[in-house]
Amino acid sequence: MRKNSVNNHLIEFFKGVKVVNIPQIRMESNFIRLGLNIQKPVQEIQQPKAIQTIQQPKAKLEIETTPGKLTIDQTKAREDVDLKSARRRIEEAAQSGYQDWLNGLERRASQGRELMEIENGGNPLAYQAKLNSEGPEKQFNIGWVPSHFSVKINYEPAKLYIEAQPQKPRIDVEIQKPIHNYTPGKVTTEILEKNSLKIDFVDLTI
Repeated sequence: MRKNSVNNHLIEFFKGVKVVNIPQIRMESNFIRLGLNIQKPVQEIQQPKAIQTIQQPKAKLEIETTPGKLTIDQTKAREDVDLKSARRRIEEAAQSGYQDWLNGLERRASQGRELMEIENGGNPLAYQAKLNSEGPEKQFNIGWVPSHFSVKINYEPAKLYIEAQPQKPRIDVEIQKPIHNYTPGKVTTEILEKNSLKIDFVDLTI
């Protein structure tokens, strides 16, 4: 009941209202559009190689050599083939004479003792006469001329002494500075679209 009553009042109200045209403003705006041009920075770095000098002095080397010594003694071999020196012959003659004197002294003493004891029997005079008249019995055998190992060889080996003294290397280094080139970047702006404002007037009828 109340709803119908409200509607009826509204209808009665609008029956007395006149139609009026009211102007209306319409505005359209666009924001500005900016563009950026970016140029990147350029950096160049070069590192020249270091200048290096190396010198290696030669090592100090000392070498001492004692030469070998070879001694060959052919005295005995020469004596075996009767190639004796005068000195050696004199020595042998003196030694042989001395030995013969000793043998004769011994023989005379032995024979004198036998004659002193003649009463013991035997015939010492005939025995001694035969013994003194005969020479020594000759010996024969196969031998080598010259005899084995008659040549005496003696060798002293050489001696070698080596002393080395190393030298340290000489190293010189010259450092080179780096080459640095830098181009800074740039940023520039441009207007892609300007800002705008559009206004329209439109009638509104009420």
